[in-house]
Amino acid sequence: MSATTLIVPGLYGSGELHWQTWMERQIDGARRVEQRDWNSARLDEWSDALATAIDESATPVWIIAHSFGCLVTAAAAQSRANRIRGAMLVAPANPKRFSVHGLEPRTTIRSISSQLPHTALGFPAVVVASTNDPWMRFTTANVWAERWGARLVNLGAAGHINAEAGFGPWQQGLDLFNGLREAHHLCPLGEFDERYAPHTTRERYALRAIERHWFA
Repeated sequence: MSATTLIVPGLYGSGELHWQTWMERQIDGARRVEQRDWNSARLDEWSDALATAIDESATPVWIIAHSFGCLVTAAAAQSRANRIRGAMLVAPANPKRFSVHGLEPRTTIRSISSQLPHTALGFPAVVVASTNDPWMRFTTANVWAERWGARLVNLGAAGHINAEAGFGPWQQGLDLFNGLREAHHLCPLGEFDERYAPHTTRERYALRAIERHWFA
C-alpha cells in the first residue's frame, strides 16, 4: 500500500492555481485535509482535523504544508510524531500574528507561539522559506527551522511561495519533496537518487544535509 500524503493548506485554503492543488494531483495517495472554515485559522480546530486525518490513514503519512498549515502541522506533531514519516513546510506563517481565535491585526496579543513545539519535531522535515515573505521574515523562519530540527531551504525572493507569487505547477518543490521521501527509503545507504535531484546546487546540498542529519 502506498503511503498517504496529506496536503495541509494555510489560511483561506489553496485555490485551483496554487502549487498545492497541482501537487495533490501529481502524487499518488495524496489528499487534502479539509477545514470547517478556511477563514478562521484556529490552531486547535485545524490541528485536530489534521490529527484525525493522520489517525484515519492506514499507514504513516507524509505532509506537505503551506503557511498557517505549517503551524498546524507542528502543533499536531506533538501527539502524532510517530505517525508522520516526514514533512515539507513551505513558507510558514509567523505564529505571533495569530491568537487562539485566529489571525489578529493587533501586535499586542497573546500569540499561539507557546502552543507550538520549540524542540525537534521527531521526524525528517524541510522548511522552505523566502527572503521577502510578508508572512514571516527569513531570519525568523530560520529560528523555527532550528527549533524543529528541520533543514532550511532558501528560495530567495519568492514572496509567500503561493499562486500570487507565481507558484502554480512547481516542479522544483515536487523534486524537493521526492528527495525527502527518497532519503527515507534509502536509509541508511547514502546519496539521494539522482532521479529526484533538485535543479540547483544549493538545493542539492540542502537535501544531502537532510540525509546526513536524519539518516547517517
